[in-house]
Order: sequence, then structure tokens, then C-alpha cells
Amino acid sequence: MKKTEQKTNVKLVTVAVFIANFMTGIEGTIVSTAMPTIIGDLHGLSLMNWVFSIYLLMSAVTTPIYGKLSDRYGRKLLLNIGLVIFVVGSFLCSMSQTMLQLIFFRLLQGLGAGAIQPLTNTVLADIYPLEKRANMIGLNSASWGIASIIAPLLGGFLVERISWHWVFVINIPIGILTMALVQLFLHENIKARKQAIDFKGIILLTWTLIFLMLGLQNLNSVNTLTISAILLGLALICLVILIKIERHQADPIVPIHLFTNRLFVIQNITMLLISGFLIGFETYLPIWMQSVLGLPPILGGFAVTPSSVIWLVGSYFAGKMIAKYPPHRITSTALLLLITGCIIYLFLPLKTAFYVFLLISAVYGFGFGLAVTTSTVASQSVVAMQEVGTATSFNTLARSLGQTLMISVFGVVMNLKLAQGVQNYHGLTFNMVNNMINPSTANLVPAKYLSLARKVVFSSLHEIYVVGLLILLLAFIVNLLDFKSRKLLREYQISDI
Repeated sequence: MKKTEQKTNVKLVTVAVFIANFMTGIEGTIVSTAMPTIIGDLHGLSLMNWVFSIYLLMSAVTTPIYGKLSDRYGRKLLLNIGLVIFVVGSFLCSMSQTMLQLIFFRLLQGLGAGAIQPLTNTVLADIYPLEKRANMIGLNSASWGIASIIAPLLGGFLVERISWHWVFVINIPIGILTMALVQLFLHENIKARKQAIDFKGIILLTWTLIFLMLGLQNLNSVNTLTISAILLGLALICLVILIKIERHQADPIVPIHLFTNRLFVIQNITMLLISGFLIGFETYLPIWMQSVLGLPPILGGFAVTPSSVIWLVGSYFAGKMIAKYPPHRITSTALLLLITGCIIYLFLPLKTAFYVFLLISAVYGFGFGLAVTTSTVASQSVVAMQEVGTATSFNTLARSLGQTLMISVFGVVMNLKLAQGVQNYHGLTFNMVNNMINPSTANLVPAKYLSLARKVVFSSLHEIYVVGLLILLLAFIVNLLDFKSRKLLREYQISDI
């Protein structure tokens, strides 16, 4: 074993990694749970969406920057910097007195969160051999699913029994504990690099991603298409300039040669598409449960739970398969499972038993576990050790971009289909449909319109999964572009950074 492995306490560092990823995973859902109370206290309903979007935006924008700098200065330093920023941001969020203050401090939180997910996976890549790495990365990814189950319960308890401020306060001791474990038990030997930091590349990459993410977020409404087109145009201009400049940098923030690696590009495009489908599944299945089946919110959320649990099983099998089969074959297997589940959704009748959705969710979880874990490990294994952080961060960024893009596309499809459905039934209104979607207000809908409203939502959700199926088929085709490759993933040389 190499020097860094002998010094590093693998078990305690793994615990620190899981805690850090769980902390950021729980953050989004727990804030959603507390948001009604926060709005009532800070009086900022019109600004509510910015509390979420600014956090996600800054997290996505900083992800590749942290990844690249970690290749240069080590995971330990950059991960702890991210944790410090996240903890400070959490403290300031807990002290917010206005919605504008909360938004600004969430921006700070996002700047820290951008380090945590990619660098935790990179640390796991550093300390585990190939055959174990997939299982560990799968567990790390699954912590997000577990967080989504715990967060509503914890958030509800904190808001009802203490104060909404505590949904941010709890990050402080957890973050400090994680920093202590990383500082004490993760050891690296860093080789100094003489090249200057690529500040031009960092600035251009930042603006490219800001324009791109904002442009994608504005795709969800016909009224904002012009703004979206302008933002995406600015992103394209910045990208062209970025590529031109990066070709001449000694140590570029975006190593252009990575994107000439066929496997790296195909795996990341495929993951972008799969992540887009994943966000649609997690967002719209609970709506199906609550609106069409009339189930309470807790059961609506529980419909997604088998996916989070079986994800671990998929990751375990990915670890076994990675040493025996090329990545595209494993990903094809995952996609066939996802496509099968999606096709079944399209043929489900209006009144379908709840357990059927649990079974399909479990199939999805196995497919996601296979695909996400394989993609992460493949991205790490096709590059040199000094670029593992960069490769991992771009894989994480691809997932963020896929989710941002497709949640906007799904929103447009849903809104258009709902509008069409409401027009087809005389007397039915959008207000009735909105009330029906929420089980607590469904009784406000006149009985003769309740079944009609459910049919409209059911038809709209059907269109969501038609689009989802097209996304998965496209991912399958993209993945097959690497069918000529028979190479297994190789273990990069774990040496000094």
C-alpha cells in the first residue's frame, strides 16, 4: 500500500465522508419542510424560490472548481474549506431576520456545499481499491435517499418543538465533527505545482455555469423563454471563450483533453440524462400518489423509499460487475431496467394498487444504483490520478445539469397538459385541480369535478413519463456509442497527488 493509505484511518475518514454527504443531502428537504413557517416569520412568499435556487446554483457552479483545486492542493484542504464555508453559512442562515438575508446566506451555504459531494466521492476513490470503491460510492450516494426520508420528520420536529432556525443550527456541530475527523485522520502527500492558478478559466467557467443554470431554470415557463434564450446565448459565448483560453493554459481549470476521452464523455452524457429522469421520478411520483390515489403526503413520499433502499443493492452489484464487464454493458443493464419500469408506468390504469408503485420504485432503485455508481467510478478510472478530483466533479456537475434541465422540461409538459385538460372539461378550473392535488384541500373540490380533476392530473403525469421514456431511450442510444469498447475499468495508480 502507498504511503497515504498507511497513514489514513480509512474507517474514520469513511465515516466523516458519509456524515458530510448526509448533512448536505438532508439540507434541501429539511428546508422545504420548514419553509411555510419561515415564510410566515420572515414574510417573503414572493422570494421563496430563491432560497432553494440560489443554493443549488452556487453548489453546481463551484463543484468543478473545487474538484480541480483538490487535484492541485489535496482533498483534505479543499473539503475542509467547503465544510467551513457551509458551517458558517448555516450559522448565518439561523440568524436571518429577513428573507433577503436568508437568501444571501444560503448563497454562502451553496458555495460550501459545492465541495462536499464531489470531494467525498473523490476521497473514497483515493482510499479504496476499485473492487470496494463502487460499494462505498454507492453507500455515499444512497445517503441522499436516506436523508430525504429522515429530513421531513426531523424538520417537522424542529419547527414544531423548537424553532425553524434549528434546521440550520444542527449543521454546525455535525460540520465541526466532520472537519475534525478529516483533519485528524486523512493524510496526503502533496506535490507542489509551479504553474500559476488559472484565474481566467475560473472566472469564465463560473459565468458559463451561472448563465447556463439560470437559463435552464427559466425554461419552465413560456413567458420566460426569451430570458432563457438570452442567458443560454451568453453561456455559449462564455463557453467558446473558455475553450479558446483553456487550450493555452499550463494547468487549466477545465482540462480540454478529458473531453476527448470517449468513455468519459459518453458516461457523463448518459448520467446527465439518467439524472434528468431521476428528478422527474422523485418529484412526480409523490404527486401521483397524493392527487390520483388520494393518499396522505407521508405515503406519497414513502412511494419513493424503496428506490433509496434498493439503490444500495444496485451499488453492491455494480462493484461486483465493474471488474468483469465494460462500463457501457453495466449501464445498458441499468437502463433496460429503468426503461421497463417506465413502460409499465405508461400502462398503469387510473386506480392502481399502492404496492405496485413500491415494486416499480424498487426496480428503479436497482437501476439507479447500477448506473450512478458505474458512471462515477468510470469517470474516475479513465483519468490520471492528478485529475481524479476534476473528473469526479464534472460527473457531479453533469447530474446537476441534467436535473436542472429536465425539471424545467417536465414543468412545461405538466403545465401545458394541465391547461389542455382543464379546457376539455366545462366548469373545471385550475384552482380545483390545485386543491385536488393537496389531499388536505381535496374536499373543497365539488364531488362532480373531483374525478375529472384526477383524470386531468393522471393524463398529465402520463405525458411526464412519455417524456421520461424518451430521455431513457436517448441515454440508451448514447451509451451504445461505446459498444466497440471491450476494456474493463482500470485501477489508476494511487500515488502522491
